[in-house]
Amino acid sequence: MELTILVVFIVGYLAIALEHPLKINKAAAALITGVLCWTIYIFFAKEPNLVSGELIEHLGDIAGILFFLMGAMTIVELIDAHDGFQVITSRIKTDNKRKILWIITILTFFLSAVLDNLTTAIVMTSLSRKLISDRQERMIVLGMVIIASNAGGVWSPIGDVTTTMLWIGGRITANNIILKLFIPSVVCTLLPLLLFSLKIKGTEVREEFTATTYRTTPFERRFILATGIGALLFVPVFKTVTHLPPFMGILLGLGILWILTEIMHLKKADSYKSSFSVVNALQKIDTPSILFFLGILVAVAALQSTGMLSMFAVFLLRTIDNENAIVMMLGLLSAIIDNVPLVAAAMGMYDLTIYPVDHFFWEFLAYCTGTGGSALIIGSAAGVAVMGMEQMDFFWYVKRITLYALLGYVAGALVYIAMEPLFSPF
Repeated sequence: MELTILVVFIVGYLAIALEHPLKINKAAAALITGVLCWTIYIFFAKEPNLVSGELIEHLGDIAGILFFLMGAMTIVELIDAHDGFQVITSRIKTDNKRKILWIITILTFFLSAVLDNLTTAIVMTSLSRKLISDRQERMIVLGMVIIASNAGGVWSPIGDVTTTMLWIGGRITANNIILKLFIPSVVCTLLPLLLFSLKIKGTEVREEFTATTYRTTPFERRFILATGIGALLFVPVFKTVTHLPPFMGILLGLGILWILTEIMHLKKADSYKSSFSVVNALQKIDTPSILFFLGILVAVAALQSTGMLSMFAVFLLRTIDNENAIVMMLGLLSAIIDNVPLVAAAMGMYDLTIYPVDHFFWEFLAYCTGTGGSALIIGSAAGVAVMGMEQMDFFWYVKRITLYALLGYVAGALVYIAMEPLFSPF
């Protein structure tokens, strides 16, 4: 059974990677892969009812991610419909493409530590469209957005799901993870950024906006931008205070924005205000990307439920007698499959009596599983979001971005290993 599921997963993964040559949308391949994996699992199971229960349990977590993605994309579309991002782009006066690359990367790095890498990638993809008109150069910038959003999230307890898991699970403390992983994360971002800076040259021809270009007033643009960003920033606060999943916070923010925009455009003609409504924004979000997310997460959940991920993690930990090498391999593995079950498996195998709170194993695990996903475009939520929004090709990413992401990943890991004796008593 396990071998059959693994073969189906690999074939489905290849179909996703070969989306453009096959001319089959990756969402279709992901959905079929996910359903087939669970179908095989339940056919071979001794107690099918238990398998159905496992699927429903996984679906709760998956639905939370999908609703979060849908809510964040809708808020971003609503800001864009009101020309809100023009408030930011109009303040970026430079037309030097290299400087624009640096500005976007730095914004991404720090924003992802406050929000999370998925939300940040969605926001910065929309912003990049306003600043870089040439698609090929914008794709390079978005490659840096993926790297920077993943690296920026790992040094914050609320910036990346795996770091949050370790924080909530009592394996790391907030102050220590910031202290220990900030510099490695900077290195992970800075090295690819310096290399990409050599590839981008020249100036950008910026579209000139005048008062007649906008369909909204200055107040409306600033208000929706501030409220939309505020709704996104509110999510980690809501999660910390209520202990409810992040999608609840994003749905609350979307609901508030819905009411505010309805009131804002209440006295305008229906034909005019419809383009500024949440209903219109919901119609414009990238639904195929959400379905792709659903398919790939369902497929990975099947690998987790059958125990294959845990078995592989145990195999690594028992056969390789080097913790640094094991964690770095787990980080690279997270570029292929979801990093959440990998971290969960590691947390289940080692308790605090083996690796105490703030032990370098947990910190290094947070760094590697958070940044290793940048090696492939479908290795992280940020990458999948950019892939869907910008229709970025899997193999284009492998040819143009993967090597730089790996160099940054290894450089940051080496910096962490070198710094560890200076900080840790373990």
